[in-house]
Amino acid sequence: MPSNLEKYKKDLENLISLGDSLLNAIQFESHPTEFEIQVKKVLKEKYDEFIKKIPSFRDKYQHWYSESLVVIKLLLPDRIGDFVKLYEKPKARKSIEYGNYVIEDYLQNLVVTSGYGDRKVGPEAAISQFQQQLYILKSVQKRFESSLFDIRQLVQADVFDSELESA
Repeated sequence: MPSNLEKYKKDLENLISLGDSLLNAIQFESHPTEFEIQVKKVLKEKYDEFIKKIPSFRDKYQHWYSESLVVIKLLLPDRIGDFVKLYEKPKARKSIEYGNYVIEDYLQNLVVTSGYGDRKVGPEAAISQFQQQLYILKSVQKRFESSLFDIRQLVQADVFDSELESA
């Protein structure tokens, strides 16, 4: 029977894999032509099959965010503020620019133009925000591998599970 630690590692791997798929999705949705050129160079005739497997970012992101948020709260609590900041609109934001465009803006398909109608910022600005969220989640994986990771709680949970099974 796999330990809780192994289950957590597997669940985290699945969450990271979904995050990687969502990164492809947001890049494809924001820059379809450039994405096709770059990916076709690598995948060649397998490109069409690959594209069919890319999820819709807007459909899958909230699920990914909610699960990732819980994992980060538990295992990397010092980074929770950074993770949330990349998603939520700042309350004191007076203008929207590339540097403060967040994933919540992307999900609403927000495009900001200047007074002359020139496009200032659009959904593509959220790509780097999502990449940072994914990197934060991936750093949780390193905690499992690090000797500094405190596994006492996980071991204790395994002991409790074993005691329950034997009772």
